[in-house]
Amino acid sequence: MSQSTAARPAWASPRGRGRRAAVWTAIGIFLVLSALLGVALFGAQPWARKAPMDADSAGPDGARALVQILEQHGVQVEVVRDRQSALDALHRTAATLALPDSPYLSDSALTTLVDAAADTVVIEPRARSLRLLFHESTPEGFASRAVAPACELPTAQRAGTVSPAEVARAGVGVTACYPADGGAVLLQVPRNAATVSSLDGVSLLSNAHLAEHGNAALGIGLLGSRTTLVWYTPTIDDSDLAAAPTLGSLTPSWVSPVIVLLLVAGIAAGIWRGRRFGPLVAENLPVTVRVGETAEGRARLYARSHDAAHALDQLRYGARLRMARLLGLAPATAPDDLADAVAARLGADRAAVRGILNDTVPHGDRDLARLAADLTDLEAALHAAIRPGGSR
Repeated sequence: MSQSTAARPAWASPRGRGRRAAVWTAIGIFLVLSALLGVALFGAQPWARKAPMDADSAGPDGARALVQILEQHGVQVEVVRDRQSALDALHRTAATLALPDSPYLSDSALTTLVDAAADTVVIEPRARSLRLLFHESTPEGFASRAVAPACELPTAQRAGTVSPAEVARAGVGVTACYPADGGAVLLQVPRNAATVSSLDGVSLLSNAHLAEHGNAALGIGLLGSRTTLVWYTPTIDDSDLAAAPTLGSLTPSWVSPVIVLLLVAGIAAGIWRGRRFGPLVAENLPVTVRVGETAEGRARLYARSHDAAHALDQLRYGARLRMARLLGLAPATAPDDLADAVAARLGADRAAVRGILNDTVPHGDRDLARLAADLTDLEAALHAAIRPGGSR
């Protein structure tokens, strides 16, 4: 009896190739759709975070609420995003400038903007702007409580108490309002027929704190004193500072060619090794395999290793399968039950048949050869008894 199988892998069939193509197509479509969705989400998000005290920001530290209130009071608020536009707007009309102290601007750029404005309010003062514009004033810390004006400035008197904020120690000739903890919340100084004021805008004028105490009144009084307000937030594109050395300028000249050479070598190695990936040849090879060939092959291997017991076990295993099929028994029939069925069919001694099929243990190659011959004779006799004159 023989069994035929086709040695053709599943991926080599037209159906398998179609399935693989469909899977990769679906993956590609999914990746493309994911990329498009990501672009749509991140390319049009109105809630993207803006800089603190940005005039268009509705976040807690933004200033959109103050800008809208100023516009309701008749102030034309012009929001600019670059330094040249800010200078052009200040040169067109006498306007108040709302300006943070930005690290992107040099000292000269900062003072040029202040000199071009009719009035200036520094809404995020730092040590640099306090030193340059307020006669060597210095940061002093943060007020621990709400602060009253305690000065003669009309704007501060009208606003009244304001929220706790950063304070600065005033320099010579600087008017200080809202004194607290060794400094003052509001500084003001004359400059070229204009006034320059300084206060912590995030703590007083931002959306989160504008409605507290007299914060809104103070902001309107300082920023709404003229009909036009230029609100300028510097960016890195406005920087007039000398560019810092780049990594490329600091590395030796031979580094770039070496990196390119390594990349080329890596690509070449990938192509060289990559051609080994996947099946090289797909062939259809119909093969006829005898049922007991595996058992007989293992028996030969055991025989070569002089393991007679294992070799005989493999021969017995194949013979039992064939005998069970001849007798119409299940392949999983117990060996002793199969031996009894064979003995009954042949009318042979049950103990002798059990010895050949199951029990006798060989002690060498001579015993293995004798028992293998007995096993072959027993199988031939059973075949002759069941199928007289029939082929095996």
